[in-house]
Amino acid sequence: MGVKREHFGRMGVILALAGSAIGLGNIWRFPYMVGEYGGAAFIIVYLVFAFLISLPAFLAESLIGRKTGKSTYDALENLAPGTKWKWLGMLAVLGAFIITSYYSVVGGWSLDFLARSVVRGFDSANPEGAAVVFDRMTGSTIEPLLAHALFLGFSCMIIVLGVRKGIDRFSKVCIPLLFVLIVAMMLFSLSLPGSKDGLDYLLKPDFSKLTPRGIACALGQSFFSMSIGMGVVLTYSSYMKKQQKILATSVLTLIFDIFFAVISGFVVMPAVFSAGLRPEAGPSLVFESIPYIFAQMGAASPLLGRVMAIGFFLTILIAALTSEISMIESCVSMLMERLHWGRRKATWVIFCAALLLGCWCSLRSNVFSFCDFVSSNVFMMLGALAFTLFAGWKMDRAAVQNEFTNGGSLKISSALFGAFYFLIKYLVPPAILVIFFTNLL
Repeated sequence: MGVKREHFGRMGVILALAGSAIGLGNIWRFPYMVGEYGGAAFIIVYLVFAFLISLPAFLAESLIGRKTGKSTYDALENLAPGTKWKWLGMLAVLGAFIITSYYSVVGGWSLDFLARSVVRGFDSANPEGAAVVFDRMTGSTIEPLLAHALFLGFSCMIIVLGVRKGIDRFSKVCIPLLFVLIVAMMLFSLSLPGSKDGLDYLLKPDFSKLTPRGIACALGQSFFSMSIGMGVVLTYSSYMKKQQKILATSVLTLIFDIFFAVISGFVVMPAVFSAGLRPEAGPSLVFESIPYIFAQMGAASPLLGRVMAIGFFLTILIAALTSEISMIESCVSMLMERLHWGRRKATWVIFCAALLLGCWCSLRSNVFSFCDFVSSNVFMMLGALAFTLFAGWKMDRAAVQNEFTNGGSLKISSALFGAFYFLIKYLVPPAILVIFFTNLL
């Protein structure tokens, strides 16, 4: 006998999907790419791709999940029984599991830096202090392994509580808190002397830097930021009630994600330029430069420096947790349906497996890099391509329109649906292939 499927509350699904989309990449990767590839010019291209490519792909995955009320594997099997589509769904979930494993390692770094900010802060007289700590966290020591286990364990505790009591409640508390924190950090960062250079770096359009590579990066950033292709959107949407407006939910999720990414740029870059540092890609910007910046700021007022460091790393931790939880749930949901396991058992199995793979990633940087590459560039891409092609070419058009319009109860113009359907059939799949081959070069 199957277990009755839980459902999100009205706002819970929007906040949960927003939490899945908002992650560490918004905080360090987006600001760097904006400055590297033309400032405001990059942002314009990013926004165009977000609405023309990422939103339709998100909608395609979402409508499959809500229509079936099942996890990734079973959803495709339900709509296309006896075909091989379900195995592409399995690859998407495998990608989510691999990302869960190494992402929790990075989440462990944020947990460690938050704890350091609370306990003793960082030494303003020693610009290498944070770098030394980061080197130790990325080295072969027991400390990052413990942090990885704690971060993963806390994420799994939320999953064990279920959809309504766990993910829904956590999202309702943490997503508003996340936005309050990031806006407060932005206001503080913009008040720093020299912050104007950081704003110029982000917003001054330089179309000479908007190369074909930059355009492809804008496409990729808009796509990956929405957690498309891992079965996460499909799984969360399977917990949506039928009366939930799927188009409105998807648009709000995209707006939340864009808002957080842009605001993150206004947090990081003004602070970096104010301290006289140069931005660089990767976690080092967050875990090496930023702690020293806050230490410098708090040299005259230790309490101020401590509070700002705590706020910054709490923001990072919450962003990491909301994304991690969504990926774990994608895996747990499939195990529950496929093997008829209880939620606790399925979560425990994922915890143990992700703990082992994550430890390997923490101890071996080449394993970390490989897992990042294969999950992001192979499994996610195949999953996203599968969901989009399935909605655009395998499902009956009438069935897609019925789900898009809530059984015809929503007054959505045929032109709007036609535009969406055209995009998922003819524009989104080639765009996914562009991202795929660009990342392989």
